[in-house]
Amino acid sequence: MLQAFQFIFNQRQNTMEKFSDIQARASERKGGDEALAYLVSQPLPESQVALIHDDLWLEEFTRKIFQSGFYWSVINKKWPGFREVFWDFNVGKLLMMPTEMLEEKSADIRIVRNYTKVKTVLVNASMIRFSTQDHAPSFGQFIADWPTNDIVSLWVWLKKNGARLGGNTGPYALRAMGKDTFLLSRDVEGYLRAHLHIDGGIGTKKSLQAAQNFFNEMQQQSALSLQEISQIVSYSVGDNSVGFQ
Repeated sequence: MLQAFQFIFNQRQNTMEKFSDIQARASERKGGDEALAYLVSQPLPESQVALIHDDLWLEEFTRKIFQSGFYWSVINKKWPGFREVFWDFNVGKLLMMPTEMLEEKSADIRIVRNYTKVKTVLVNASMIRFSTQDHAPSFGQFIADWPTNDIVSLWVWLKKNGARLGGNTGPYALRAMGKDTFLLSRDVEGYLRAHLHIDGGIGTKKSLQAAQNFFNEMQQQSALSLQEISQIVSYSVGDNSVGFQ
């Protein structure tokens, strides 16, 4: 048994690429250093993330929840209707709303009528308003202060304290709001599996920690943000799709 574990450890050590090699391959596949640099984006400074209003966090969480399982273009086209129905995602106003009014809103033709997802608006409004009061003066500050070398624990926190923010939904919302995070996109997950960094379910504690360890190592080698590294890893493999990576 000990020999088996040692073999697995050695295999993982042998398949840990240098970041410089990953970046070089991504550059070659994308047409050169300048082309790759054009595609790679950076997160917001923590000071700016800290200033993001609660209402905007609720709006983005809700957008990503509704985009999950739908064509994003459909949700984006209807988004002005969502903002009207949910009062521009005013957290304070929504938390005072009677439960029966939520049912009425779920039937409004201006939005995608999915009561299960509509119910998340109040749950996540409550999370934003109350769950972080003992930790930070605002939800934005709470997110900004979370250390990126343990970003997967923030993913877990969102899943535990919010509604329908597990899987990629929470991380995608964080990325959209400017918080530095990697994403377990199809290409990134494929890379991690191919190089034996993960071998089980993508959402298990073991796999999340293994992914975090990999990105922490890449960050030590490159001094880049998790967001930049995530995109570069993705562009070094897979189908070369451009978007959230």
